[in-house]
This record gives sequence, structure tokens and C-alpha cells, in this order.
Amino acid sequence: MTCLNSLHGYFLQTLLPPSRRSFQGCMQAILVDDQLADLHAVEKGTVGAFENVSLDMCAIIDRCMPNHCEHGGRCKQTWDSFSCTCDGTGYNGATCHTSIYEPSCEAYKHLGRSADTYWIDPDGSGPLGPFKVTCNMTEDKVWTTVMNNLPPKTTVTGSSRERRTVLQVNYSASMDQLTAITNSAEYCEQQIVYSCQKSRLLNTPDGTPYTWWVGRGSEKHFYWGGSGPGIQKCACGIDRNCTDLKYDCNCDADLAHWREDSGLLVYKEHLPVSQVAVGDTNRPGSSAKLTVGPLRCQGDNNYWNAASFTTPSSYLHFATFQGETSADISFYFKTSAPYGVFLENLGNADFIRLELKSPKVVSFSFDVGNGPVELTVHSATPLNDDQWHRVTAERNVQEAVLQVDQTHRASRLAPAQGHTRLELFSQLYVGAAGGQRGFLGCIRALRMNGITLDLEERAKVTPGVKPGCQGHCTSFGMYCRNGGKCVERYNGYLCDCSATAYDGPFCTRDVGGFFDAGTLIKYNFLPEAVAGASRDARIRTHQLRPHEVNLTKEEIAFSFSTSSAPAILMYVSSKTQDSLAVVLRHNGSMQVRYNLGGLKEPFTIDVDQRNLANGQPHSINMSRVNRSITIQLDHYPPVSYTLPDASDTQFNLVKTLFLGKVY
Repeated sequence: MTCLNSLHGYFLQTLLPPSRRSFQGCMQAILVDDQLADLHAVEKGTVGAFENVSLDMCAIIDRCMPNHCEHGGRCKQTWDSFSCTCDGTGYNGATCHTSIYEPSCEAYKHLGRSADTYWIDPDGSGPLGPFKVTCNMTEDKVWTTVMNNLPPKTTVTGSSRERRTVLQVNYSASMDQLTAITNSAEYCEQQIVYSCQKSRLLNTPDGTPYTWWVGRGSEKHFYWGGSGPGIQKCACGIDRNCTDLKYDCNCDADLAHWREDSGLLVYKEHLPVSQVAVGDTNRPGSSAKLTVGPLRCQGDNNYWNAASFTTPSSYLHFATFQGETSADISFYFKTSAPYGVFLENLGNADFIRLELKSPKVVSFSFDVGNGPVELTVHSATPLNDDQWHRVTAERNVQEAVLQVDQTHRASRLAPAQGHTRLELFSQLYVGAAGGQRGFLGCIRALRMNGITLDLEERAKVTPGVKPGCQGHCTSFGMYCRNGGKCVERYNGYLCDCSATAYDGPFCTRDVGGFFDAGTLIKYNFLPEAVAGASRDARIRTHQLRPHEVNLTKEEIAFSFSTSSAPAILMYVSSKTQDSLAVVLRHNGSMQVRYNLGGLKEPFTIDVDQRNLANGQPHSINMSRVNRSITIQLDHYPPVSYTLPDASDTQFNLVKTLFLGKVY
């Protein structure tokens, strides 16, 4: 009979062949021929012999106590070490410390992701777990949406001021998780609608509302959507257009037919709505329906929180970094300088430092009492290229890791025996400190153990450091597609698609139209061409400057799909006889016709003999410079053509663009 409790070592080693692995662990109550073995006699040498065995004790160390596996990671141990299983936690690393998800929809957008449902983790390695949200990236701003479980138009009956009906509004995330979203957002909103039939909403003789809602922090609020804190009114009371002007809500008129008070709650420090208490639906003929929309928030201030370091001696200081057993640091930087200290925190002997040591080398160094350790990452290309680069560093009791731009990575295991706690006492310095080489450039989204440091606020009162950072287009301009122009903003950038045939945050969504037989779009380049326009034409006017009216070059690109031929895809007219047409012939083949004068007949180009009226999408890119014409159809190689010498090269007095047919 054995158990792992009292005797440990290689007690059975002499009984096993050399090729077999020996037992490693503890035994007690060992019986030999049904007689309890006298281990003290073995220890005295009077019976048997032993080697590498501790008697009367169990020396197994429980390496999972305390448990260094974070966020629900499962600890497993061997004789001399432990490991963490992070499956299903949403975290990775040696101790399940680092989140595998981005902190916000804003971060997903700038990875080039499109609108979808994503897991986000606003505090990274902090205590909040990841949760699902809907990211809408179809506008300039990124919207984060969190749904709730209250059905639209939930009916409420039988409530009174003495016994209100309380409707609980639960979300697909905890209140702490929702608070993390609203705290970092630029703007939040939530629609609230009260439909009423002889059911009053806010106003009462003694000033206490019949109905109120509860927001973040379990605080009651007596204003309604479209109004604001401290104003016991509905939207119609603010706009002074309520059903009965004696009241500040439509429902307070107490009418027998249905009325409604609705609007947006936008004071984000009060959001989201967690409860609504309804108190006037118990009278005959009285009824109400309540709708609370999803929480919608826009932007992420943490993601764009940045500071510009303008002198080598400038720095920001913060409270001492608390990362004794686990420490993670992440940030973005951009610089044109060849070196500089990103941040540093000191102790008596311990320290932690992140540094750009040379244009291609980032260093992560620290000391927890076992002597200095340095990890370096070597980039294949210079990092001082004035573009954003991401740095992540982590140190725990198992390993240290440094990563740059999610492609270059270095790691080092912690010593099996030695100190594990990082003990710091000085302030945390971001930028130059302690005589180190100062950093020149921008740092943003600096997060340490899940907490984003407010660089902008500290920079406002620090000489040599400016809040914010310009130059986002150098890193993100590539995401503006199809000729979209990247426009700098204080806290980011946007893609200006106004000069393209595309829309959306990255100018990737086609702006097209469906043409019924006989319909057209007419675009007037000259204002006088507006006169006499047909009813079925959608008209836009644009005044061209005089030097733009006569053209010696054009660039044209569009896509189409149709099953009908013949068809006029595009026709450009002028106040003279000059014209340009792109058509499909009876057999569906494409033809381009230029008439610039000097020729008896238009110059005709048979672009392709295939039947393009096959219901499939096709695209054409065409350009002309003087006599030289280049046409590319679909993904085939471009083909060049030349206008005859007798042809003019100037498109005179461009007047109107027709799509669909010629009017």
C-alpha cells in the first residue's frame, strides 16, 4: 500500500532495471510480506540501504500554489516546474496573461477589418474578460454596439406610483465591461421610447416622476431621451412642441389615444440603462409600451491617446509601475530619430526599460534581483521611418517576451531558481530619464497591465511634450483604396472618397445604380446645360473652371453588368460636335468611339469581341493623353491605341455626361 504523502525519492530504484524510469514522489505505510517496513532501521543502516531518499517528510513542492496561471488558466506541474493551459480563456502566454483580442472596434478597423461581430477586451490583461460586440465600420466613425434582452415595445400594465413595475435591462456584457466601453468612447447614445395610452411619464403635481430609469452606478435619472441631466423633460419639452404645451412630455397630456415620447440618451457617464421603473398603468384604459435600444458608442480615446516628444530631454512621469510577478507593456511609436528611451522605472537594484537602441533594434531590459536581462528584436527594415510601429513586452515568473509589429519576436525563459518579484519605487518615466538618451517622436496607446496611461492629459502641463500626434496617414493611408485621399485628423484619419466612385470608411464600397430600360443619369458640367433636362434624369451640376472645359486628356473608370444589348454605357457630349461614347453592340462586344473633329467619321475602337452582356460584372479603365489611348478591360493587360494624325486632340467645351442612354 502506497500513497504520495510521507517518503520521497528513489526508494525503489534498486528494484528496477537500469532501463526503467524510477519512481519520483512520496510513499507511506510500506508493507513487505504484510509487515510494516521499519524505515528508521533502514535509516540507521541495520536493515537494507537507501540513497537519495528523505525520510519522515514529503519534499514535493506544490508549484501550483500560489497559482500563477491567470484568467482561469489551468495549472499543471512536473517535479521541478509548472505550466499553464490557456485553452478557452481568451488569453495566451506562459501564464495566460495576455489577451488574444483587440481592445476595441477602432483597433480592428485599423487592422483593415470590415464590419462584423468581434470579441474585444478593453483592458487587455486586466481583470475584465473578453466579450462580443458588433462593430459597424461603414461610416467615418466606428460604432460599437451592445445589444440588450428587452424586447421592443414591451407592454407594461398594472403599475402605480406606489407599486411601480421595474423592467430589468440585461446586456451581453457585464456592467464593468460596458463601463470600459463608455469610459474610452468619444460619444455614446441609447434610444429610449415610451408609448402611452392614458399613462403619464414624468410630470406630477409634487414633482416626482411616474417613471424613471436607472443607469450606471444604480443612480435614478428623471430626464428622458432627447433631454439632459437635471432637466425633467422629454424631447418635445426641449423643442416646445409637446401635444399639450402645459406639459413637457407628450404622454403627460394623459390622452386616451396613443402618444409617444422618444429620444436619445447621450450623457455617457449615465449609460447604459439598466432598469426602467414604470408607475402609471393601473387605471382603466391605461397602458404603456417601452423600448430600450442597444448601447451604441463611437470612437476609442485610448487607442488615439498620444503625446509628441519634441526635445531629447522631454519626458512624462507617472506613478510607480506595479508589476511584481506579471508585467505587460504595449504601445505604438513613430520617430525619425535613430535611438531613444521609450520608458523606464527604477528600484533599488530592480529596473525595467524599453528602448530604441538603433534604427533597427528595440531592447527590453529588466532586473528582478538575478542580474540584468536584455531581450533585443532586430527588424529587417529601419524603424525610424516616421511610421507607426507596435511594441509589446511581457515579463512573468516563467518567461520574458518582446515583440515588434507582430512579426519580430524574442523570448527568454526565467531561471528555475531565483528571484521572481519586480520591486520598483521610482516614478515611471516615459521618454528621457536618468541621463538616458531621450526619445524624439510620438508614442500613443501606452498600456501597462491593462491600464491606458493618459499621455495627452499629462502632456498638456509638461514642457517639451505636446498632446496628440499628427502624421497618421503615413501609416494608415494605404487603407484608402480606389483613389481615396487620406485626411489627417487630430485623433486619427479618414478616407475622403468624394473624388472616387466608391464610398465607405476605406473607399471600397461601390456607389452604383440599377437602370431600368429607358432610364438614365445625366451629369451637367456646364450650368446652362441644366435647361430642358428630362424628368427621368437625376441631375447633378458642377461648374468647371474655364481651363478645365477643353481637355487633351481623360481618365475614365467604371464597372457594369447587364444582360441587354445594344446599350449605351457612357456618352460625353459637348457644345460642339466633339463626343466620346462607350457602347455595347448588338452582339454584346464593346466599342469606344472618339469624335474630336478633323475626321469625317468618329474614330472607333473595337475593344473586345466577347459578349459582355452576359450578366457578369466587368470593369473598364481608359485614359487618353493627346493622341495616345490606353484601355484595360477587366483584368486583361492594357492595350494602346493612337488617334489618326488628322484627328484633333482637344475635347472642346465638354458639356454633359450621360449614363444609360442619350437624352
